[in-house]
Amino acid sequence: MPKETGEQVKRSSQSSKLLDAIDWAITQNDKEKSPYYNKLDTTEIAVSGMSCGGLQALEVADDQRVTTLVVCNSGIFDDPKEGMPVLPVLSKDQLKKIHTPTLYLLGGESDIAYQNGMDDFKQINHVPVFVANMDVGHGGTYSRPHGGEFAWVATNWFKWQLKDDREAARLFTGNPSGLSKSPAWTIDKKNMP
Repeated sequence: MPKETGEQVKRSSQSSKLLDAIDWAITQNDKEKSPYYNKLDTTEIAVSGMSCGGLQALEVADDQRVTTLVVCNSGIFDDPKEGMPVLPVLSKDQLKKIHTPTLYLLGGESDIAYQNGMDDFKQINHVPVFVANMDVGHGGTYSRPHGGEFAWVATNWFKWQLKDDREAARLFTGNPSGLSKSPAWTIDKKNMP
């Protein structure tokens, strides 16, 4: 078998699978014999991912069905060729296609994705965007019970964005925001109350 070049390497996980999952959920919600029939709110849809998955979420974030985006330990490379062959090849122009409130969760300066994620944040000026950094590196707190602080922050974002939970919103809104009161986190935000 001939050796494949970086352009020819087939990714085992593709961004389009996120859209396939949205299609599936909408179909299941509409199908009378589905256990999910009329149980899903298909007007409130999030895409999210960690590391390579964050790039995948960014790649499909322009889908008009998506209502919020969460990017964990990830960000678009300055030069799309910098990434590995298995990653989506995105340019910073992709950020202009985001049309929803966006959360970035980064592991501080020791996170390999820190520079890319922070640069994304700086370049997003047209939608509400919140960036939260905890100095834990690229692995975040996912190995801690229940995903640790990263999962707690992401869950509150989803509660606010998808369910309009006012208590959860306090973590991100206000000056200062609730999360900024935690010494473990460094935050910044734009276009947000």
